[in-house]
Amino acid sequence: MNKTHTPRTDEINRRWWVIDLEGKTLGRAAAAIAHVLIGKHKPDFTPHLDNGDFVIAINCGKVKVTGKKMKDKMYYRHSGYPGGIKEENFERLLNRKPEKIIELAVKNMLPKNSLGRAMHRKLKTYAGTNHPHKAQMPEVFPEKFIKKVKEVKEDG
Repeated sequence: MNKTHTPRTDEINRRWWVIDLEGKTLGRAAAAIAHVLIGKHKPDFTPHLDNGDFVIAINCGKVKVTGKKMKDKMYYRHSGYPGGIKEENFERLLNRKPEKIIELAVKNMLPKNSLGRAMHRKLKTYAGTNHPHKAQMPEVFPEKFIKKVKEVKEDG
């Protein structure tokens, strides 16, 4: 009888990927990043384990959106006090904190539990092209990951 292999935590091999978001569509890029953070691109994917890779997203401020999202898409946060809700549109948040847009888009695509929070910690976002992770020798994020997500979206 064949048995399913579940990788132990010491068997998980994590790689580092760097993705340049200049000119990429926000949703498609975020879906591809979430796909890699979860580990669905690996043959030993297990839903209850965090066996995904690290992702470094650079040029977060140069991501593009379609339609009127630049003015109409709103982001909300709350201070915790009564009447403490704050809102700002995509354009203003892009100018103020461009990394936050990618972080929020990817975070909402991950599981809403402690496993999802652990996966989200492996995402590193930067507004420019410089990042302090050169020692990890990150590889260029393959376009096939983005195209794979694109094909799934178009078929479904």
